[in-house]
Amino acid sequence: MGRRTRAAWRAVRPVGRRRQRRWFQAVVLCSALGLAPSAWLYLTQSAKVGTVADAPEAPVAVVFGAGLMDGAPSPYLAHRLDAALELYRAHKVRAILVTGDNGTVRYDETDAMRGYLIDRGVPGVRVVGDYAGFDTWDSCARAHRIFGVDRAVLVSQTFHVRRALALCRAAGIDAYAVGVEERHDTTWEYGGLREIGSAAKAAASVLLRPDPTLLGPREDGVARALADADANG
Repeated sequence: MGRRTRAAWRAVRPVGRRRQRRWFQAVVLCSALGLAPSAWLYLTQSAKVGTVADAPEAPVAVVFGAGLMDGAPSPYLAHRLDAALELYRAHKVRAILVTGDNGTVRYDETDAMRGYLIDRGVPGVRVVGDYAGFDTWDSCARAHRIFGVDRAVLVSQTFHVRRALALCRAAGIDAYAVGVEERHDTTWEYGGLREIGSAAKAAASVLLRPDPTLLGPREDGVARALADADANG
């Protein structure tokens, strides 16, 4: 009886090992597929990411929303706006397009962003607001199709900026990106993890190029901002 049990166990062990190998291979495959979009962004977009000092001249800086705290820009958003302000003061851009979520009456990223820059000396006519930048693809597609942006410097945190760059380039904008560094705290780690799923969505947007949530008529805010900069320096 004991010999039969040992023989049966020896027969079962290879089956169990094969099962373990298959599970391991499945986990590795799923991990590779999950990380592939992030790897694609890193490999294809990194050459166009740098600092304010590295950025080439462009007509417009595009700043993406990053949340509010008590109606004012969150620290991450304030740091993006500060980088755009540096670009403007260095005469690397002549206008700034701030694109954020104004989906409800009580939540207005765009006006908070405009107010931040105007309070720091940027003329109001040169800070253009897009109130329907509900996500990064919408912001990029609307910047090109609604505001006529063809060339820009994008501003966001380094964990997000490659995705923004890929999406804006797919939307028709010749773009360079300034990556804003932050302390690698819990917020940073969460943002980086969130980008793994967002990278897959970005890949789909690049392939399918859907219409943004809201389109609407063309707006001349960027054209007026650039005309003012040309006229008044």
